[in-house]
Amino acid sequence: MTSIAVCPGSFDPITNGHLDIIKRGARVFDKVYVVILNNSSKNPLFSVEERKHLIQEVTESIPNVIVDSFQGLLVDYASSVKANAIIRGLRAVSDFEYEMQITSMNRVLNEKIETFFIMTNNQYSFLSSSIVKEAAKYNGRISDLVPKAVEDALHLKYQYRK
Repeated sequence: MTSIAVCPGSFDPITNGHLDIIKRGARVFDKVYVVILNNSSKNPLFSVEERKHLIQEVTESIPNVIVDSFQGLLVDYASSVKANAIIRGLRAVSDFEYEMQITSMNRVLNEKIETFFIMTNNQYSFLSSSIVKEAAKYNGRISDLVPKAVEDALHLKYQYRK
């Protein structure tokens, strides 16, 4: 039986912390769908297509990763790709309560899909897309926080060059 997982997020933009979770998930599961979920409560900097392109670029060396986007319930998407797992990254204890609520609701919606939590690497425990965007907006050094392609894309978005 093929093990298929979905790794959801807004990825606006993808960070080295996200990439760490994706790579580690790809070592455990036969196939990992990195799926951009459109969060209506967020005002993204990058369009879904831009995010998809960036994620494809930075994961191209991971053969069992597929990048996609979806609007709707995560468990519906997971069912549509025959996934039996959802991968969620945890940075700190503060993430746990929110993730527990989401996981519990997903379990009510589809009890056949398990959620696996992966603790982020300690060097990324503070990292979020919001923090990266804030630093990039004011030309802060972000080269250790995001892949080069993302750094370049942020520089273009904020209209400056190195």
